[in-house]
Amino acid sequence: MVFDPGENTAELFEDAGAVLAGLAQRYAVGLVTDRDSDSDADLGAATLAGVVSFRLAGDRVGIRKPDARLFTMAAAAAGCHPSDLVSVGDQPDNDVVAPQSVGSRGVWINRTGAPCPPGIEPDATIADLTELPGVLARFDAEEHAAAGAVGVGPHPDPWPDDARLDPQLLADGDRRNVVDRYRYWSEEAIVADLAARAHPFHVAVENWRSDHNIGAVVRNANAFGAAGVHIVGRKRWNRRGAMATDRYLPVHHHDSMEGFARWASGEGLLIVGLDNVPGSVALESIELPDRCVLLFGQEGPGLSDGALAACSQVVAITQHGSTRSLNAGVASGIAMHAWVRVHVPR
Repeated sequence: MVFDPGENTAELFEDAGAVLAGLAQRYAVGLVTDRDSDSDADLGAATLAGVVSFRLAGDRVGIRKPDARLFTMAAAAAGCHPSDLVSVGDQPDNDVVAPQSVGSRGVWINRTGAPCPPGIEPDATIADLTELPGVLARFDAEEHAAAGAVGVGPHPDPWPDDARLDPQLLADGDRRNVVDRYRYWSEEAIVADLAARAHPFHVAVENWRSDHNIGAVVRNANAFGAAGVHIVGRKRWNRRGAMATDRYLPVHHHDSMEGFARWASGEGLLIVGLDNVPGSVALESIELPDRCVLLFGQEGPGLSDGALAACSQVVAITQHGSTRSLNAGVASGIAMHAWVRVHVPR
């Protein structure tokens, strides 16, 4: 768990000392701040001597929040994967959105009852640190339930002689959300096998306002064997919705739609937009190209004018209800399944 004492250090440490000392009995506790942890401005942290296992100061490492690399570094310092890290702080963008972009949880300390900024969804919101142990206990229960619901236990002796298998998983059991084919395989072996078997279509998403549906699109791309996922626009996105599938397939970033279109042209891939705009063709009435990129827009506004101009074809999923548009994660699953039905033999 990483904690930012915030600007009002003295006030915050009134409840921080006792709470974090208790949590340190079970969790690795660290401080991640923008300030130099040894500076006079952070003297309140001295009360946590013997409680925190590491301090990470942006002023020292040369990067400041909301740079998500701070949380990747914090996970390394804590000896865990970013998905096991919990960030706790009072700045929604710095302490929630930034850690969520690398797959960590973000807990917002909202002492004043302020409304949450639009587009930000903390994993939990607390009024003070005394609520934090209960939140972490809930997170632990969720992880325990998920681990018990899937996977297998330790592999019985003798172990198979297969270089693709991970000795640690063989010894401890494999509780990952992977198909049986990949049980006990190392992450590197899974990535290599998926790359060798990937289908020749890609998936791209416009990300101009940090769409929370991107994680679902990435998860679908993994499920349907896409060759890769492309994020166009903002680089940061909420990885928790991907359910760790972004570890197994390449996720690329393009600063602009123009740059993305140049990449697709160089790869010989047609860009097929998914949006119910005038002139779009019903998805169920056509066959998607073999080599293509399926491009999805933001939830609500859909594809931008620049994206529509880059498309060789725009298709729409026929709807029969009152809602104007489908959730982007749902739409991506329908479109990828349509590609698979045509191009992948039974």
